[in-house]
Amino acid sequence: MIYTKHGQNGMMSAPHHLAAEAGANVLRAGGNAVEAMVAAAATIAVVYPHMNSIGGDGFWIISEPGKEPVGIDACGPAAALATRDAYKNAGCAAIPARGPLAALSVAGTVGGWEMALEAASSWGKAMPLRDILADAVGHAQSGVSVTMGQQKLTREKLDELKAVPGFAQTYLSSAGDVLEEGAVLKQAALAATLERLGQAGLDDFYRGDVARALTGGLESSGSFVRLGDLEAYRPLPVTPLCVSLGCGKIYNMPPPTQGVSALMILALFERLGVTEAESFEHIHGLIEATKQAFILRDAHVTDPAHMSVDAAAWLQPDFLDARAQDIDRGRAMAWPHVAKPGDTIWMGAADKSGRVVSFIQSTYWEYGSGVVVPGTGVVWQNRGMSFSLDAAHPNTLVPGKRPFHTLIPAFASLGDGRRMAYGNMGGEGQPQTQAAVFTRHVMFGTPLQEAISAPRWLLGRTWGEDTTSLKLENRFDGGLVEKLIAAGHDVELMDPFTSTMGHAGAVSVSQSGAFEGASDPRSDGAAVAL
Repeated sequence: MIYTKHGQNGMMSAPHHLAAEAGANVLRAGGNAVEAMVAAAATIAVVYPHMNSIGGDGFWIISEPGKEPVGIDACGPAAALATRDAYKNAGCAAIPARGPLAALSVAGTVGGWEMALEAASSWGKAMPLRDILADAVGHAQSGVSVTMGQQKLTREKLDELKAVPGFAQTYLSSAGDVLEEGAVLKQAALAATLERLGQAGLDDFYRGDVARALTGGLESSGSFVRLGDLEAYRPLPVTPLCVSLGCGKIYNMPPPTQGVSALMILALFERLGVTEAESFEHIHGLIEATKQAFILRDAHVTDPAHMSVDAAAWLQPDFLDARAQDIDRGRAMAWPHVAKPGDTIWMGAADKSGRVVSFIQSTYWEYGSGVVVPGTGVVWQNRGMSFSLDAAHPNTLVPGKRPFHTLIPAFASLGDGRRMAYGNMGGEGQPQTQAAVFTRHVMFGTPLQEAISAPRWLLGRTWGEDTTSLKLENRFDGGLVEKLIAAGHDVELMDPFTSTMGHAGAVSVSQSGAFEGASDPRSDGAAVAL
């Protein structure tokens, strides 16, 4: 049995234990929550390369005691040369999922690290960047043990990745075989890139030697990304969306993310008046609230500069009241729905001063585009493949436009004084798992670790499958499963503790300064208490 971790001087949660320890090491050395998160973000890019990379995007919510939380949108836009005509001239009916033409957007996460560190610079003496990145550099140089998840996903996706430039040389054995669980993966080129950033500063990723190496390698591979795209990039400070519940305020990211969906699900569910955890009313209510939120998300959410509606309007009480009336409390709404998959990591940090960080970083699909930029060790994201080549589509490809994002770090300021960062990887499953964890822990009082470990569900498609069924881990009560089927849900049972349900985590700090943390048993992670 895994129990909720408790501490008095800080907390770190990550889906790989080495990333959690990297963040905890910074906290032990007197660093703040943002510095700890940058250390964990760099380390997880090394030790969990199938799930994220410094060649991907990231989003932050940062909370200081007594202040409203602030957000950072570190999502990179489409390259200037990435036009619909360019893809059509290349013979593409859609943007490819893998390879150089899938590497079409700027990687924003390193810029987000820099902006977050700048925001924290007034909190006291800054820790040297080279010290923050030291664990990541060391693990890349000396090597890390391949996890079961990395072995499994590499094998499953090998056919579509093995011929992509740089992939085999970086992530396969010298004989071209998948590295087995426990094998040592060394990433000398990535170590050198991280070391250079530690010496020259994070801006070097966009306007320095690292930028020139990245864009030279991307261009030679056949990507549309050029130096000018990186030089023009700046992350965006944003105000998180917020909705008030009876238990407190919850926050999430604005478009181009699906954060509004996560807030809508919880606000709609509260209006159903459910009082019993793990009941039919609990699970069915959240699933049906998800459908209402996803309908709006899929119709409208993209780069806010290209949206005709204000997503914040969907969080107004009258609008939510009307949407809640559309939920049938005893019958499932008919659902096929085109899901938005993704592979991601979520991490949380809290420091002894009570600052709390919720952070998420991703390459979209596992290993992103699969392109490992020569000489840098950086695998580039394929987030831009979510763009459409249909000019009438809300997420149509336009140079400089930010793509739709499933990434949503969550934060809550609760009525009892607790402040909690929580989230998970899993693309389409992110708002669903956030709702499961939040309702269990906050609304119904389930201990934090138990709320994360409890059986979960996923409405929608998963990798390699065409079904839009309601997928349930095969640990739910049999009577509940029968009730869901009788209500019209198209139920598909999955293995217990399957990674299909994502890797969740949470950290919180109370008014008295007590810390709690939890990590997902479905991952290789840990919550580290100080």
